[in-house]
Amino acid sequence: MIVKMPNLPSLFLATTNPGKLREFREAGESLRSENQSVSFEMLPALQTIPAPVEDGDTFEANARIKAEYYSLFAPGKLVLAEDSGLAVDELGGAPGVYSARYAAMLREGAGGHENSSDEDNNRALVSQLERLPASTHAGKYVCVIALARDGQTLQTFTGEAHGELLTHPHGTGGFGYDPYFYFPALGKTFAELALDEKRRHSHRGAAIGKLLEAFRQKP
Repeated sequence: MIVKMPNLPSLFLATTNPGKLREFREAGESLRSENQSVSFEMLPALQTIPAPVEDGDTFEANARIKAEYYSLFAPGKLVLAEDSGLAVDELGGAPGVYSARYAAMLREGAGGHENSSDEDNNRALVSQLERLPASTHAGKYVCVIALARDGQTLQTFTGEAHGELLTHPHGTGGFGYDPYFYFPALGKTFAELALDEKRRHSHRGAAIGKLLEAFRQKP
């Protein structure tokens, strides 16, 4: 069911990740070019708010946890949170919901909630891939955006991008696992894509596109 969205000047984002903020804000330009008024801003004082425990077992569950929690700090406002990550078929869907803390999870177990650096996570991923038989390592990026107000999720939006995982990095753009995520449709890793290419083809771009469609005025 599609929830009818009000035409508000801004949506608050519950993320401090500069790469994610950039992708949301650039996507918002498409609405402004259509004379819509939606823009994306970081939730005020986000860095001073204690983070919730993301103990869901799916991307959607964690996106909902964050959106509902952070929306309580902006009464009456629409707050977005997203959960995203990498799922590798041969690793049983790992890193999955542990994508941001994969290195720490492998080292310390699933009980910890501190994120690892991109470098540590990529080393951990490559170490796991190198244990597998030499082959094409199929996987996908998944992004789920949850939109909440006053502690209640209104709607979720899911996007996926399917590709292959490499054991050697290519490209210097993007963030996270992008240098190792090869996208066959374009013959590049996500770290080699121009920003407009990534916006069109990424999992986050697909989820944001569905979100924006909910705000687009219909004839």
